[in-house]
Amino acid sequence: MLSFNLSNIQLEMPMIPSSYQIKVIRIDSLNLINILSPEPRLTTSLPVEYLERVKKVHSEGGYGSQGYGYDWKIEEAQKNLLRTHTTAVSARMLYKLAQNNTFHPVKYFSIDRVFRNETLDATHLAEFHQVEGVQRCPSISGILYEFFGKLGITKLHFKPAYNPYTEPSMEIFSYHDGLGKWMEVGNSGVFRPEMLRPMGLPEDVNVIAWGLSLERPTMIKYKVNNIRDLVGPKVDLQMVYDSPICRLDKHETNLEELAKELEKRWDDIIAKLEALRSELSILQPQNKTEERTEEIRMVIFANPVHPPYSVLVLLKLLSQSYNVSSTSHLHSSIDKIQPELLHFTKEVNGNGHSIDLTVNLIWKNHSSYPVLIVSPISHCEVVGEINVARYLNRLLESRSRRPALVYESDGPVRSGHVDVWLDRLYTLSHGNNKECSEVLKSASAVLAKQEWLTSLSMSVADVCLWSALKQGVFVGTLPLPLIKWFKNCSNHSFLGEN
Repeated sequence: MLSFNLSNIQLEMPMIPSSYQIKVIRIDSLNLINILSPEPRLTTSLPVEYLERVKKVHSEGGYGSQGYGYDWKIEEAQKNLLRTHTTAVSARMLYKLAQNNTFHPVKYFSIDRVFRNETLDATHLAEFHQVEGVQRCPSISGILYEFFGKLGITKLHFKPAYNPYTEPSMEIFSYHDGLGKWMEVGNSGVFRPEMLRPMGLPEDVNVIAWGLSLERPTMIKYKVNNIRDLVGPKVDLQMVYDSPICRLDKHETNLEELAKELEKRWDDIIAKLEALRSELSILQPQNKTEERTEEIRMVIFANPVHPPYSVLVLLKLLSQSYNVSSTSHLHSSIDKIQPELLHFTKEVNGNGHSIDLTVNLIWKNHSSYPVLIVSPISHCEVVGEINVARYLNRLLESRSRRPALVYESDGPVRSGHVDVWLDRLYTLSHGNNKECSEVLKSASAVLAKQEWLTSLSMSVADVCLWSALKQGVFVGTLPLPLIKWFKNCSNHSFLGEN
């Protein structure tokens, strides 16, 4: 893409000879992003006659325009930029159309990625999709009403606007019920003659164009209040998994053939994942099964208001591989405590000989989240029940060839799946009530279909979820599948006696 600028004016042209773009935008509002890659930074192959016409109309005017009156420089026009609009595609196709000997009316549509130097917030992204349309038509508003009506969006508002490459121009707004305000969803207008005529289009040809965001109308249609819930690192993958596939078929489709094609694609994906898993297993160092010879000493501080039941479960499992010595103590910050908490870890004690794991549990009124300390000199604190459970599960896998709770010993695919759920469950003790509700809904949707969160066998993520529900950290009504799952946990050998 070629560009040149002066003050707040920007002209862009394509970076390859077969695609030609003429477009003027304001860089003070859009802040074009420079391409960081060193090659190619410049475009050198240009349609000379077209280039001269563009230079003349910008420097001297023409076709009813007085131009911008500045000295147009080829050095500036050759610089490549990431596009901020897909108008680049529209101009490219219009120039190609103008090279035909006979003009024929056409309609062009595109969906593609654009880039802005934006501050990310609930309605703005730095990288998003634009839906572009170009055609010869007398009514822009009629087209837009019809387009959004097909999506079920009927609350539209139009506002006159300024675009250097269209006249007249108008911005398009739609009302977002969740945010309670009108939101800009696009821009539109009639391409100016000084843009079309240098391309070679006939004088009697008028072209309307519109560019619409893809993400913002999606927010409105599906009542999403934050655009970052749709695109980016904050997307809830469980929401993607649970949501139905949206398929818009214009023509009749053979569903049987489509099902076979999808099944084949799915099998191919599974085969590739299995091959990748095999390669990773070769690279992954073998589990060390040699028993530790040194004694491990740890102190766990916990608040009696939120007893970390997952810690108790993991210590019981560790007692099958380690000779454990555990004690419970009361800190001076606690006046009184439930009697059973003083004997919280009593059941995990070994025979008193050859102790190789010592655990001191101290009930302290310092925080609602447990803290584990192995060595204040050589180890940092492990903060939060989720992270304490991670540490104890790794300790379990380091001693046992076939651990009761599989976490990292089964490879990165399994451990990654478990970690995703552990990160979500972290919200139950750190998030607000709305965030907790979303996590519990996602867990409920999975547990309604299968016995455990990650697979057919229990994981540390299930233990942490069970512990959170037992503590009653969530204020509100639990989904029915989750209530049923929690009751069934009482029948499990790991959880039923706690």
